[in-house]
Amino acid sequence: MNGIVDILYRPRGRFAANHVGAHTSSEVGGFGVFRDQAPFMRYPDARRIDVRATLRDPFGATYVRRFEQRAAIDVYALVDLSASMSFVGAANRFRVAVDLCAALAYSATRIGDRFGLFAYESALIDRAASPATRSRRAALGAVERLGAETPHGSSATGVLEAAAALGATRKLVFLISDFRWPERLIEQAFDALALHDVAPIVLIDSFESAPPKWGVLALRDSESGRLQALLMRPTLQRRWIEAEQSRRRRLARLSSLCSRAPIYVEDSFDPVDLSIRLTGA
Repeated sequence: MNGIVDILYRPRGRFAANHVGAHTSSEVGGFGVFRDQAPFMRYPDARRIDVRATLRDPFGATYVRRFEQRAAIDVYALVDLSASMSFVGAANRFRVAVDLCAALAYSATRIGDRFGLFAYESALIDRAASPATRSRRAALGAVERLGAETPHGSSATGVLEAAAALGATRKLVFLISDFRWPERLIEQAFDALALHDVAPIVLIDSFESAPPKWGVLALRDSESGRLQALLMRPTLQRRWIEAEQSRRRRLARLSSLCSRAPIYVEDSFDPVDLSIRLTGA
């Protein structure tokens, strides 16, 4: 985790919070950015009476100004530790996930947000779990513990336990995986996380996106460890690419109703590009 970079992000929607921070919240009060005017009887704060709005009302109602409060939020990384996350091609997929978590932990605590982390395979991995904290040292310590793990799980069904562990308060959730899951599990995961602002981060390898036209590939099954030789040729390459594109379309469709559009990170993440994607409308 040398040279941790900063990532900018913007949560979608409004978050209820008890601490002042950098983001728009659902709370209104007497200070902050002007939001709207409301009848005095609904918000009886004589210090915020808007004289002009009151004088303009033909029925003589009194109005007060309401201001948009800024709030700190909870940011969580949910990290897949199933066997396919151990893939090493143009890059080490799991190390990319760890580096991304380190950047998120640093960035969240820098602006006063809390950072938490849950790792899962077929179940939630308690030793790699960390509740949300504002302490940068504690947040980065959680990422270090994650880095000591080895992805080897036979499935990623533990994502449902991770979603339940988040609780009922709305959070910004980075769902980090290669998403090589059964379609039913992907659907269940997005349904379980529907309460939150979910950013799916899809880790892919350039080798998977653009395999060679010719050659003999030695492919190892991540779960069984079995090695298989595959003779590549143009027809097979075309089918491979079409299958990968179809997988991405399915993922986009499944996430469309419950989360942001998937963000693809190929080989390594560019903090500037990722920040643009996470702060865009």
